[in-house]
Amino acid sequence: MTPNQRLVRGFATLGAALLIGFAANVLVLSHLHHLIGQQVSTNTFREQLADATAPVSEGDVHSVLLPDGAPVSLLSIPSIDLKEVVLEGSSSGVTANGPGHRRDTVLPGQAGTSILLGRSAAYGGPFSRIQQLTPGATIVTVTGQGTSNYRVIGVRYAGDPDLPTLKAGQGRLTLETARGLPYVPSGVVRVDAQLVSTVRDAGFRQTTPQTLPLADRELASDPSTAWILVFALQALLAAELLAVRALDRFGAQRVWIVFLPVLLAVGVIATDQAARLLPNLL
Repeated sequence: MTPNQRLVRGFATLGAALLIGFAANVLVLSHLHHLIGQQVSTNTFREQLADATAPVSEGDVHSVLLPDGAPVSLLSIPSIDLKEVVLEGSSSGVTANGPGHRRDTVLPGQAGTSILLGRSAAYGGPFSRIQQLTPGATIVTVTGQGTSNYRVIGVRYAGDPDLPTLKAGQGRLTLETARGLPYVPSGVVRVDAQLVSTVRDAGFRQTTPQTLPLADRELASDPSTAWILVFALQALLAAELLAVRALDRFGAQRVWIVFLPVLLAVGVIATDQAARLLPNLL
């Protein structure tokens, strides 16, 4: 086999491996990613609750804007056995670790409408069963202001009429996820719930519907770290070229020993970053 034939064969193998790795990342590894992210967030948020430093607005106790992924609430829906930590922000990178809170809405338990976005299939699929919720089902949230109870009003799909405008001093929670077959989103489904416990004061919000980043909107992708994907693909191509060139000089066994760990590590980074380009509700 000539060097050029080896190179073509190597690139074809690499492409096939990337496709398989991407599928494995989304179908299998993403759920482990979500599990680890939830465990870390749970520990952090419980410490904040114990220290009375859990956020009650878009800023922390020092009025510094919360970073994407900061835990802001505990969410529990007994009827579908859901218990998740809600994170600030709703981009694809955030919802990979758990349900995300849209920055331009109030926190759960506060006066106004709070919107939470969650995955339907990948990364744990925490909102995969919210369409099963029936009117009257209970939703419980915990924030730095205490525990709040909601009662489900109903499920909405595209084309359904909007809910009536909230009156002053009322609170509402809206859960959103992808509609359609698993991993093939065809729209957005929304579950609305009315706050039936004490209404908390709404904290300051710097983000508005007009300034909310596109990556934080429903079914949006997150290209903010696409540069990492570009460099990872370049590193894969460079490693493949070096491996093919080294075959004749060092032999297949030595080349595999040296380059296989490199290709695997960079491949994992590339597939993980590619997954961030998928819709944030998938």
